[in-house]
Amino acid sequence: MIGYTKFLGTLIQELSKLPTIGPKSAERMALHLLKSSPQRSKALAEAIILAKEKTRKCKACNYFAEGDECPICRNKQNRDKVLCVVEDPQDVIAIEHTGRYAGLYHVLWGRLSPLDGTGPEDLPLKQMISRIKEENFQEIIIATSSNRDGETTAQYLRQILTPLKVRITRIARGIPVGSNIGHIDKATISEAFEGRREVSA
Repeated sequence: MIGYTKFLGTLIQELSKLPTIGPKSAERMALHLLKSSPQRSKALAEAIILAKEKTRKCKACNYFAEGDECPICRNKQNRDKVLCVVEDPQDVIAIEHTGRYAGLYHVLWGRLSPLDGTGPEDLPLKQMISRIKEENFQEIIIATSSNRDGETTAQYLRQILTPLKVRITRIARGIPVGSNIGHIDKATISEAFEGRREVSA
């Protein structure tokens, strides 16, 4: 990169690989870090390293955890017997921020996408089915995105969940078509949960 030192250029390149961070934003962030005290930069670097090293998947729901269970599953006795199936961990964060949902989650870490070669065997669906049978949930909420792959995933989930004889609902279409739940505002997510509807295979 012309005008940058070698290490500054490398830092800008790495920062620009982050989601929603373009070259200009990456440059501003890099320059801010260089102007900051060494202690602040080291604290940030250490936080990133520790988060990466210490964070794993919850054995029950696949959300972020530092031990065998995430904070949500550790306190499941205080939660409703409802399971919300989402695509990504960021969806859990977005839903939790609404303060309107008090059940548990199951994170798929992806969605069915025939064009990308992602099939049912690539998602933790067997784990989900076993969990539903063991924990006797009163309702399963399908909260996948409203884009093509999200709808494909929702349809497949309906098919495999129907034989379990449990109430199955789908969040309402307050979520704009083509959007990912993790990027939606709290009010819209709340309305989508309140307006969820029964589904059939």
